[in-house]
Amino acid sequence: MNIFDNDSFASHEQVTFCHDPHTGLKAIIAIHDTKLGPALGGCRMYPYASEEDALTDVLRLARGMTYKSAISNLNFGGGKAVIIGDPRRIASETLFRTFGRFVDGLNGRYITAEDVNTSVKNMEWIRIETKHVVCLPTYLGGLGNPSPATAHSTFLGIKAALKHIKGNESLKGVKVAVQGLGNAGYHLCKELHAEGATIYVTDINAAALSQVANDFKVTTVKPEEIYGLDVDIFAPCAMGAIINDATIPQLKCSIIAGSANNQLADEEKHAKILQKLGILYVPDYVLNAGGLIYATAEYFHAGKAAAWAKVEDVYDTTTLIFKVAEQQKITTCSASNHLAEKRIQDIKTCENIYARRGKSRR
Repeated sequence: MNIFDNDSFASHEQVTFCHDPHTGLKAIIAIHDTKLGPALGGCRMYPYASEEDALTDVLRLARGMTYKSAISNLNFGGGKAVIIGDPRRIASETLFRTFGRFVDGLNGRYITAEDVNTSVKNMEWIRIETKHVVCLPTYLGGLGNPSPATAHSTFLGIKAALKHIKGNESLKGVKVAVQGLGNAGYHLCKELHAEGATIYVTDINAAALSQVANDFKVTTVKPEEIYGLDVDIFAPCAMGAIINDATIPQLKCSIIAGSANNQLADEEKHAKILQKLGILYVPDYVLNAGGLIYATAEYFHAGKAAAWAKVEDVYDTTTLIFKVAEQQKITTCSASNHLAEKRIQDIKTCENIYARRGKSRR
């Protein structure tokens, strides 16, 4: 892999590789853009097939965080971290504290948080070594697990999509296929169930599948069956790149709206294909912004009520994206990206105006 000639790599401000043989830590921290503020994004742990796969993932995730913050009117940049390895084998206090020291070495350019296969407890360990971490337990002044907020913003985006297509946002009898039953997927099922949706679910984790089946009225299906179900909404809530050349021909839904990051394997190509097929795709970084909003509220000590109030903005943001896409005859992905990029550029231009000596506020 020719790193510095790689377009994805070149668009990032900083990429840091972290290694500690004693704990087994192998991690990558990617900072995509800090025009709006310090980069904030979660740390996920995953047994990637290769280090190149891990690098590709963290670069895509960091870019998504830049756009997520911008479209959500938050004053943060985009960053992300991945720890390479099986969390069941390598997760430990010493590993996360070591990772925390690497985060601290970035002097606040990157603020880490909970993500896939990491927890509030892991963030507590990181906090021992650095103040640049959120999603802390409440007894340390944090707001705890952000997943319910991620699920709620996804739920709001689903309702906005229904209103756009059907003229009303009622979920009663609406058929939804949920792929992935981690924290966000579970809480999304909880909200869908409460609103009377007909829910189909799948997960490779048998325990997670069993819990959702016990707690809510759902139909469980095999992982490979989830794409071809005759449903109104497909909600990807697991890993990325699952909307691709192989899965798109199987889809029978009219809306794709889930909490997973980077759902489109090729954003431009697959967004256009979905548009031609008449499938409304709700950009993932808009839908799952609830977790980031929740984390920023913790960073500013704003409190849980303020965090949840801000999450409600996702409905209006989603509605605006649909409007822009229709007016300009572009995909929803392009509309969302344009709105995010415009905000970044506008704020950057604003900061060129002399205010005082030294760096601008933040």
